[in-house]
Amino acid sequence: METLLNPSKTPNLFIPKTHLFKLSFLHSNFNPQPHSSFNRRPLSITITCKVKTSQGRKNDGKNISKKIVLTDSAPELSNEEIKAKPKGGGKAWGVIKKFPKRVLAILSNLPLAIGEMFTVAGLMALGTAIDQGESPEYYFQKYPEENPIFGFFTWRWVLTLGFDHMFSSPVFLGTLILLGTSLMACTYTTQIPLVKVARRWSFLQSADSIRKQEFSDTLPQASVSDLGVILMGAGYEVFLKGPSLYAFKGLAGRFAPIGVHLAMLLIMAGGTLSATGSFRGSVTVPQGLNFVMGDVLGPTGFLSTPTEAFNTEVHVNKFYMDYYDSGEVSQFHTDLSLFDMNGKEVMRKTLSVNDPLRYGGITIYQTDWSFSALQILKDGEGPFNLAMAPLTINGDKKLFGTFLPVGDTDSSNVKGISMLARDLQSIVLYDKQGKFAGVRRPNSKLPIEIDGTKIVIVDAIGSSGLDLKTDPGVPAVYAGFGALMLTTCISYLSHAQIWALQDGTTVIVGGKTNRAKAEFPDEMNRLLDQVPEIVESSISKKPDNIGG
Repeated sequence: METLLNPSKTPNLFIPKTHLFKLSFLHSNFNPQPHSSFNRRPLSITITCKVKTSQGRKNDGKNISKKIVLTDSAPELSNEEIKAKPKGGGKAWGVIKKFPKRVLAILSNLPLAIGEMFTVAGLMALGTAIDQGESPEYYFQKYPEENPIFGFFTWRWVLTLGFDHMFSSPVFLGTLILLGTSLMACTYTTQIPLVKVARRWSFLQSADSIRKQEFSDTLPQASVSDLGVILMGAGYEVFLKGPSLYAFKGLAGRFAPIGVHLAMLLIMAGGTLSATGSFRGSVTVPQGLNFVMGDVLGPTGFLSTPTEAFNTEVHVNKFYMDYYDSGEVSQFHTDLSLFDMNGKEVMRKTLSVNDPLRYGGITIYQTDWSFSALQILKDGEGPFNLAMAPLTINGDKKLFGTFLPVGDTDSSNVKGISMLARDLQSIVLYDKQGKFAGVRRPNSKLPIEIDGTKIVIVDAIGSSGLDLKTDPGVPAVYAGFGALMLTTCISYLSHAQIWALQDGTTVIVGGKTNRAKAEFPDEMNRLLDQVPEIVESSISKKPDNIGG
């Protein structure tokens, strides 16, 4: 048997041969007892040899001894080995360490993310189909158990799963959170590593590696420096290291998927904040009356928090409408004044449809109108305000009417003059028998006599229908959609990489791209055609066969 001691430090080591005797008695008498600490019979053998090295004669005469101890029982563990060995939980600890990676792998699965997106889209469509925020009685009637939709869908599904407030229900928010988690897992496990790899300056030192790229070519009489200048002019970032060249462009296209994911997360976060932290309310206010914002606004979720602006008082100064030439309503306006708790006017604006009022994070929209009262003079007395009530005749959505008693008002069969209006610009009058009596415009001061009663229409007082809301998630949603459009466009940028190697007078060029694969070879050929050919005498001496 030949033995070699520390060969790295003794390159010229002369090693004598050492013969070991075959100890047959070790095999015949060795009977291990793993569970007993008694009857140990250690055997020791000492081997001594002389070693000569090329480092002089310093070790001449010195013997190197090694003692080998054999025993018929397992050796005891040292303290270090005992500490390093896990106690009764090695497999469990391994599972725990692998658990986060497995979870990330599951969450970043593309089919799972697509399924989550379709689920969110389906829940949003269902929330659009089901009327939101209605009373339970409404759903009892709309989705009765006696006639279930699709044979199974009743009011129990709506109220149990929270589909009456879909966008703040646990089902919708849970699915949204799961989708956001999948996006973050995909970004962490896939997109960020791709960006890290793309940012590295990877020089290829082998010509074969360059030729294996999607595109490759050889320039017989060229310089890698000239190629670098051409690539820089084409917008590439160029790096030279000896005879090697690396160039890239369009790195932003690698960052874009991360931006898309972040934009989607921002949109979902804003939508969740809107669903759980907003206030909403609607009110119909007659001209000349007031209301307090906080009395109208109601919370929509557990994150809804009122602000100081809720104490603002709103006064309806005037309500009026614009009309087409045909007489139909084209637009309606409300002149509003806002007062703080001290009675000081802090803002005044005339709002209309698509032109809301914003104050203190609260937005007031002009959404509807109504007929509040009709102001008249009766036989020169007044003015009297007659309340207008909404009527439904032949399906008319906007029809209002009032009644002016004439004669004995204490009689059980009271008769009088009826007045109907579809808008604020004209009033139709009928006598006690219900016969048409005439039409008058408010503020015309033109009297009309009906059944011996002289009537003048002074004014038509309208009511403004207003919607109020606070939505803290709107800025995040708008910013997210803006970032989504931008990053989606950037993601279409091609990330192209080019490698080159100077091999004598020849330059081997190769490259690849993640997009526009059909156009990339044409672009490369156009760039390589611009590389000047140099004569042999002007080429500096290069090392032979750098790659191969």
